[in-house]
Amino acid sequence: MNLRSRAQLHHPGIQLAPLVDVLLLLLIFFLMTWNAARNENELDVKVPKATAAKEKAAPIGDIVVNVKSDGNVVVNRRTLGPNELSDLLKNLVQLNPEQAVVIRGDEAGAYKNIVSVLNTCSEAGVSNVAFATSK
Repeated sequence: MNLRSRAQLHHPGIQLAPLVDVLLLLLIFFLMTWNAARNENELDVKVPKATAAKEKAAPIGDIVVNVKSDGNVVVNRRTLGPNELSDLLKNLVQLNPEQAVVIRGDEAGAYKNIVSVLNTCSEAGVSNVAFATSK
């Protein structure tokens, strides 16, 4: 004879604390990667100031070419030589003839370094070139 009452099994439900933790970590991860992808900026390149500059958000497809004060050219955190930069730009122009390039030249660098990058852009067929400045 069974005198104990039979209790209903209680479903524990969905645990919300671990779910919230995972969602917050994913949110932080995506915000950090979005912010890093949005700004392709070399930290040691200080662009010159322009008083009449208008702020323009760079479209996703823009290639940012950083020209350091010593003449090194950095694209996507990789230092490129003139031939490598030319090959990269030619390949991008083949994919998209309207490819835009933003040149971030260090204000302490020589003008000839910027002209060298402009010549490389011209030889690669890039016609949409912009210069980055700070306000």
